Amino acid sequence: MASVAGGPKLRSRTGGAAVPLDATDKRLLNLMQGRFPLAPRPYRHVASEAGIEEADALERVQRLLDDRIIRQVTPIFDPEHPWRAAKVINAHPGVSHNYLRNHDFNIWFTIAVEPDSLLGLDRTLEALGREAGASSIRQLPTLKLFKIRMDLEMEGSTADLASAAQAVEPAETEAQPYDERDIAIIRALQGDLPVVPEPYAPAAQELGMQQDALLAHLEAMVERRLLRRVAAILFHRRAGFSANGMGVWKVPDDHVLETGARMAAFRGISHCYQRPTYADWPYSLFTMAHGRSKEECDAILDAIANETGIEERATLYSSTEFKKVRLLYFTDDYKNWERTRA
Repeated sequence: MASVAGGPKLRSRTGGAAVPLDATDKRLLNLMQGRFPLAPRPYRHVASEAGIEEADALERVQRLLDDRIIRQVTPIFDPEHPWRAAKVINAHPGVSHNYLRNHDFNIWFTIAVEPDSLLGLDRTLEALGREAGASSIRQLPTLKLFKIRMDLEMEGSTADLASAAQAVEPAETEAQPYDERDIAIIRALQGDLPVVPEPYAPAAQELGMQQDALLAHLEAMVERRLLRRVAAILFHRRAGFSANGMGVWKVPDDHVLETGARMAAFRGISHCYQRPTYADWPYSLFTMAHGRSKEECDAILDAIANETGIEERATLYSSTEFKKVRLLYFTDDYKNWERTRA
């Protein structure tokens, strides 16, 4: 992640109003945001958990896609004027998320570069900052990953979202080795999975693999931390979650591990990281709260403050979504972008 300072703050809402959902829709959305099964007929498993038939699950998921409640069902792999600046930043193929937030550091984006990048991350950010006219850039890589799980709690109340579950140990963040077969599988599966009884079958056919062999390889990629999970990605606003607030916390260095684990346990928190601090940015822990209103986000963050005793925080609300896409890996777009800048 990187943040850019400079330029006026704008406010815009995109994505439309919340769409009415019945109890089965909400249950299905919760299940689809979890780990979508690595099985020949994954919708049969989801339908069983939801207490419905496979055909009903397929019909509902397709309707939720058509109604823009679900953004996509996909594997989640790991490997001046703000609008003008955002356009420059968005043009990089490794930028997946880019938001305008209410702070002097007002453009926040996530970026990835390929391992064989000619520029590398530092020079890529220098080029983007120069072209975007940024007055200041702060690079905020993940030092400790406590949680990354973008599941909207469709059936929970504000009290549920502001409650804590069991704290967990931080996850590994080191890059994992991969081979040509891994790359081929990522290329074949990245993007939208078809809403059909056997959604993994087309990729298996493209790869010349038996479906069981592909699923076994994907299970191994989970164990090797190359694949987080397969899940439904929702349009937050249309699913009823119209607000998100990034709570950033000033935490003493010797309390970061304990406090980060406790913050990550809250059900209304989707992301929790430790990131670097600077003289003009003293906040070491980041927690992303999602709610049906700003007040609900505030309630989640207030509950964290009460639970942990950490009082010094800032809350950055997103006012404009410039870009939100699932990255495509191992394409020529990266090299094409760098060709004129290296």
